Amino acid sequence: QMQLVESGGGLVQAGGSLRLSCAASGRTFSNYAMGWFRQAPGKEREFVAAKTWSRTNTYYADSVKGRFTISTVNARNTVYLQMNSLKPEDTAVYYCAARPGLGVPTGTSDYNYWGQGTQVTVSS
Repeated sequence: QMQLVESGGGLVQAGGSLRLSCAASGRTFSNYAMGWFRQAPGKEREFVAAKTWSRTNTYYADSVKGRFTISTVNARNTVYLQMNSLKPEDTAVYYCAARPGLGVPTGTSDYNYWGQGTQVTVSS
């Protein structure tokens, strides 16, 4: 089983930036899909961004496209989410997720492994 540990969350003012990290451990497949999701109070968990370890295609929610960037560093077994131009509506607990396979799904139920989440709070 894969273990995912997020870090990098915190409090930031609107317009600022944060970089979230997700460290993966355990035996993994090279074609795993990696995703970022978030859940705000009173809201359903929603897709943010996803890609695979070895392929270049990336997918973003419309709400973050152009502001957030997902990337992977295989040598570190780490996936990053660079978040720029943060808005108060980005405030949420952010989760790293993983799924074996060639595809890059965007649905919460499609992912098998989840991290514990890291809080991101964006103040006005």
